[in-house]
Amino acid sequence: MLQAAPRHFVPEFGLPGAGLPSDRLARIAARRAFVLLKTNFHEALSDLEGRQAEWLRGQVRAAEEPTDLLLLRAPVFTALAGGGIEHRLRRHALRRGLDALFPEDRPAPCSGFASF
Repeated sequence: MLQAAPRHFVPEFGLPGAGLPSDRLARIAARRAFVLLKTNFHEALSDLEGRQAEWLRGQVRAAEEPTDLLLLRAPVFTALAGGGIEHRLRRHALRRGLDALFPEDRPAPCSGFASF
């Protein structure tokens, strides 16, 4: 028996790969931001020497999620402490990258609210 009108397909949550195009674009944008941050970490650690620097480079290479890099920020900033203007520029670039992926870490300026 023939149907009078075409069937309307509505994707359900149980169907793999049935996301909206905006979901896919958001995932791609998040992945690009992660790759850019990972590249910034690699560049920041590129010319540092010593066992700690080697360990940090290995940890950055093994990072698979943005939170992996977030957890490495303190030892990386410690490794970049001092070192003059070049290290300061690298720390600044890392902060900008982290702020791009984790914007809620800092309170909004001029929010109108004050802590007690």
